[in-house]
Amino acid sequence: MNNDPLLQPYRLKHLTLRNRIITTSHEPAYPEEGMPKKLYRAYHVERAKAGVAMTMTAGSAAISRDSPPVFNNILAYKDEVVGWMKELTDECHEHGAAVMIQLTHLGRRTRWDKGDWLPVVSPSHNQEPAHRAFPKKLEIWDIERIIGDYADAAERMQAAGLDGIELQAYGHLMDQFWSPLTNELEGAYGGSLHNRLRFTFEVLSAIRQRVGPEFIVGIRYTGDEVLAGGLEKEEGLQISQLLKDSGMVDFLNVIRGNIATDAGLTYIIPIQGMRNAPHLDFAGEIRALTGFPTFHAAKIPDVATARHAIASGLVDMVGMTRAHMTDPHIVRKIIEGREDQIRPCVGANYCLDRIYNAGAAYCIHNAATGRETSMPHEVPKAARKRKVLIIGAGPGGLEAARVAGERGHEVLVLEVADQPGGQIRLTAQSERRKEMISIIDWRMAQCERLGVRFRFNTWADAAMVLDEHPDVVIVATGGLPHTEVLQHGNQWLVSSWDIISGDVKPGRNVLVYDDAGDHAGLQAAEVIARSGARTEIMTPDRSFAPEVMGMNLVPYMRSLQRLDTTFTVTYRLKAVERQGEELLATIGSDYSDLEKTRRVDQIVVNHGTRPLDELYFELQPQASNQGAVEYRDLIAGHPQNLVTNPQGRFQLFRIGDAVSSRNTHAAIYDALRLVKDL
Repeated sequence: MNNDPLLQPYRLKHLTLRNRIITTSHEPAYPEEGMPKKLYRAYHVERAKAGVAMTMTAGSAAISRDSPPVFNNILAYKDEVVGWMKELTDECHEHGAAVMIQLTHLGRRTRWDKGDWLPVVSPSHNQEPAHRAFPKKLEIWDIERIIGDYADAAERMQAAGLDGIELQAYGHLMDQFWSPLTNELEGAYGGSLHNRLRFTFEVLSAIRQRVGPEFIVGIRYTGDEVLAGGLEKEEGLQISQLLKDSGMVDFLNVIRGNIATDAGLTYIIPIQGMRNAPHLDFAGEIRALTGFPTFHAAKIPDVATARHAIASGLVDMVGMTRAHMTDPHIVRKIIEGREDQIRPCVGANYCLDRIYNAGAAYCIHNAATGRETSMPHEVPKAARKRKVLIIGAGPGGLEAARVAGERGHEVLVLEVADQPGGQIRLTAQSERRKEMISIIDWRMAQCERLGVRFRFNTWADAAMVLDEHPDVVIVATGGLPHTEVLQHGNQWLVSSWDIISGDVKPGRNVLVYDDAGDHAGLQAAEVIARSGARTEIMTPDRSFAPEVMGMNLVPYMRSLQRLDTTFTVTYRLKAVERQGEELLATIGSDYSDLEKTRRVDQIVVNHGTRPLDELYFELQPQASNQGAVEYRDLIAGHPQNLVTNPQGRFQLFRIGDAVSSRNTHAAIYDALRLVKDL
């Protein structure tokens, strides 16, 4: 019997969980019309097949019509959800995984102009900063109605065959009753802690009356809002004991913090550059106090941390949710002794930031996650071996090399630099983003395992490519910064890359002109501001750094605000002149004919990249497809068989920034969906 603490079974009431690893409830925004259809089911089944003990769906499923989802959540208030959840549950059960769902009423954490345009409700009129809606203060008939909606939703999930449900009580309506900051009700539901908990216990009582005593019911809640005037740790510990003593709850899923702002959300769900497992000891305190089944998840990205959580008795079940978005096969690899092959979560938070930006969740370096119906997590062998030559060892080129290696092809990678990484290596110059280099390190380890050959310090030209007699050539040469953005004076500009790499030292009074809105602009600004320079970030957009998105913006803002950085929006840099040791910047606006000037000693531009594509175009006449891609076959997942030049000696493709300025995920997705069919 394996003595790994993570692989020991755990008995929760009547349910035996096969190990100690779960994915906690989260909403990847894959529902269709509010229902968990084919893609949603495939996403959870992939993790069930690979050995996770329990997959917890939805984050969270809406129980009422006046809780309109803002993240494309499951609509638990519709009867049709039963059939879809039953299909998901049955298939996960076939693979030995338990299934639960998280139910909620969002309260003020939504918008009135979503769904049926009903008023947002909360125990006060206080606005939630994140979603900006001013709620209606709950009336008694609202409370009674919502309690009934909880019970209805729980009954639907029991009918669907789920193993249990979890109620969400942090930032949503239930916790809005708990927190003194959001509960201004008078009478039975406001004031004392006992009164503020009344709604929760009435919900639990209604659910128990409907589903009976055996159905598993848990609660995920904050034990400390870490917010002035909010729910404090002392009350959180009292709540934990009261929940246990109620006899209506079967497990506690503990978190710490609040989610009303981007900063609060990032404290609860830390991203790269922040400490791993920051709230694990707090969860351990609650388990020690209550002696009750305790779950926890918050930046537990690696097996070692998860193993410590269980072995030390801090929790009973450990959530590795984002880690399973990166690699759904974690448990299988632990069982098979292949921990070193687990694809690492790098904390980039592309997954969650996309959800909060109204998109579907994708992992920054696993392009199969969220595409389980079209992209493979495990790449099959090809019917015949081919020679694949890849130019460039950035993230796209390395993914192409890895996937081609998994297909069984002979793979050679040519790279002009002395080490792999491309733009990722530049990104990892930031201490806070150094985890990104794992995207490269993992792929290099996989390529070594698969026998991929590399030649570094090699400038590939057409003659070199032809001498290799390849069957397929993939150009993954990336791009270079584009700074030719002015009417005149472009020669006085430096790029964000120049600053990040250290090739150019920061000036003393610097204007950072960011017209791309991605990490490079803020990363350069941070380097400049830390040098002691006066720093201004300017953008023609109405908000700065839109491509960075909310949670990733938080650590930049903490740093840049402390360094007294100036942020200027809606102004466009038009021209630059040198006047002695100074630069005179002419600034305009897209909104009017306003024009003004600014005197600085350095101007840094972040305006994306332009492709390094000379080799690609040089090779086109020699290629059987002349570089063309049949998009219909690419999208459908079929091989590329287009022939426009019968005399061509090889197929030719280009991916990532060698095509156009995009991001790491796009380059990796380009590679996976092209090479998986070679």
